[in-house]
Amino acid sequence: MHWLSKTALTAGLSLLTAFSHAQSIDLGRGELPVTVPDDYSDNTPAPLIVLLHGYTSSGPISDRYMGLSAIADDYDFLLVAPNGMREPGGDENPYWNASDACCNFFSTDIDDSAYLRSVIEEMEGEYNVDPRRIYLIGHSNGGFMSYRMAYEHSDKIAAIVSLAGANHLEQRTAPANPVNILQIHGTADETIRYQGAEIQGNRYPSAVGTVQRWAAYNGCEAQGKGRERRDLDASLPGHETGVLSFKAGCKPGGAVELWSITAGTHVPTVSDTYGAQLVEWLYEHPKP
Repeated sequence: MHWLSKTALTAGLSLLTAFSHAQSIDLGRGELPVTVPDDYSDNTPAPLIVLLHGYTSSGPISDRYMGLSAIADDYDFLLVAPNGMREPGGDENPYWNASDACCNFFSTDIDDSAYLRSVIEEMEGEYNVDPRRIYLIGHSNGGFMSYRMAYEHSDKIAAIVSLAGANHLEQRTAPANPVNILQIHGTADETIRYQGAEIQGNRYPSAVGTVQRWAAYNGCEAQGKGRERRDLDASLPGHETGVLSFKAGCKPGGAVELWSITAGTHVPTVSDTYGAQLVEWLYEHPKP
């Protein structure tokens, strides 16, 4: 009987440990659900992906589009998809204060960079997050915000994926640490143009200009090389996406790639393997 009681107690403590973590966090902007993989253990550091939505969108909508929480168990990563603040006027759209071009249209003083850093640090306090595998994925305005995070928090971020976002335009010194960069962009994007353009008088760089800037930051050779084509957009035939890779000469942890979706739009019809391709690329690019 004593053995049975001790066994039951041990099992109960194990179960309590498994469910002792909050399945959401709240840093003053409302409750944020956290996706925790089934195989998560406090004893094993887990990658963290922070998903940043586009202008007018939300974390849950972006997750449904990208399909990341659906594959968290397959790849054993933690996922949080925070929401930007709502605009103080107009349609009160959610946004990120990412760059001069996108998308703080009411000129608020909100510090989304500090907020997202606090989200990461809260996740590190609650879970066993692998410090070498903290990643951001952002769409549009979320892509712009991912670049801001990479630049301002290069000590923390291992890699970002920006879909239809862009870097800051102005010249700056390189960040203190290299960050792996993946830019994905449709060549027929009419919202955030592949060739670069402006929003309300504020310019943003082209997709090529964005990756070239980060290749320079990371010490890579200026000339990228083509690689195998990929299938990212289910609405387009074949392997429609060309890959330009900057790896030669890069500092450790500073690879840069551009995936150009030929005839792709601002919101591609993502393929069944789209999310998996992003996660696998991120996993190949931890901090050194």
